[in-house]
Amino acid sequence: MDIINKISSAFWSTDIWLPPNTTWADIAPGSRPDVVHANYKDLIWPIPLAAVVMLVRYTLERFWISPVGKSLGIRSSRPKKAANVPILENAYAKSTRLDNKWLGPLSKQTDMSERQIERWWRLRRAQDKPSTLVKFCENTWRCIYYLYSFIFGVIVLWDKPWFWDVKSCWYGYPHQSISNDIWWYYMISMSFYWSLTGTQFFDVKRKDFWQMFIHHMVTLLLMSLSWVCNLHRVGSLVLVVHDCADIFLEAAKLTKYANYQKLCDAIFAIFTVVWIVTRLGFFPRLIYSSSVEAPQILPMFPAYYIFNTLLLMLLVLHVIWTYMILKIVVDSLQKGLMSGDIRSSDSEDLTDSSENVRMANGGSSSSRSKNKSSAIAGGVSQRKSHNASNHTADTEEKTTK
Repeated sequence: MDIINKISSAFWSTDIWLPPNTTWADIAPGSRPDVVHANYKDLIWPIPLAAVVMLVRYTLERFWISPVGKSLGIRSSRPKKAANVPILENAYAKSTRLDNKWLGPLSKQTDMSERQIERWWRLRRAQDKPSTLVKFCENTWRCIYYLYSFIFGVIVLWDKPWFWDVKSCWYGYPHQSISNDIWWYYMISMSFYWSLTGTQFFDVKRKDFWQMFIHHMVTLLLMSLSWVCNLHRVGSLVLVVHDCADIFLEAAKLTKYANYQKLCDAIFAIFTVVWIVTRLGFFPRLIYSSSVEAPQILPMFPAYYIFNTLLLMLLVLHVIWTYMILKIVVDSLQKGLMSGDIRSSDSEDLTDSSENVRMANGGSSSSRSKNKSSAIAGGVSQRKSHNASNHTADTEEKTTK
């Protein structure tokens, strides 16, 4: 027990987390009559609230979103099941991708032609993919949350000085009061990311699974540390900046699943602009403020480097996803096609995030073609030829992990 206490004391050293000549007692709740400091014990609240968020999601998806999706003609059925062939099932369990080296041996063991094995493999992979309705429900739920969160965030921050002048995040630090609206904004946002972290293992599997998992963990870590260190002002700005673009991403995906292709294309164009402005414009501005402006107002302390490192990790993800968005948009325009999926949904397809964000290149020629998984909204409405279809498949294979 002594060792744990020593490790805890060393980790939470005031020399690391707080400005010089400041102790944890100085920012404890009730330490000053004129300031309402954040209480680190409140960080337990997002966990039970995450259960409430998941219950709200289940209720909406079950009794509202799913019926709406069905009324729009979105398919809830899955493709035809593959025949039960134990030998092939064992090979499929080892890898969902069919290695051409396996065709010969498997053909001899099953008395099936190589073409029959390839067809069985396609059916088997399609069997594991979620239905379009499942993806529609998931994206609609996220769209609803991000819309609520952004609107609520703007309302909460509208009368706050740091919403209009980032440098106000540092004035008077660390003795900055936490208001009730900021408290709820933080708690609900953290509960949502906790719910995403849990449901990610049961939701549609995406290619960027681990990127998104890291994204959620970094976000929660940033929010928790900013709360403990009373850095909620800059934390609230980071939240509102990230929620904005995600609204259009999720909206574009769900309109794609509902077969509103032109609307999907228009929303995706808006998303691309908003994404670049917020993730590569406003967000780096916040990092600049914490790195350059804050030391001019406050004495620098090690926690700044910790926060900036975490913020930079998020920025790196944004740059990667932006590159993929722009690259596939350019490829699509060069081919004269407007690419067509958003945030691919199955484990084979291109993915995005965000939370998530890339654009799957190459739409579908029939209603049987599946929306790609976690990447971004995009849109090819039709493949114009068999060659174009093959080129699209090649492009996806190169861009997905």
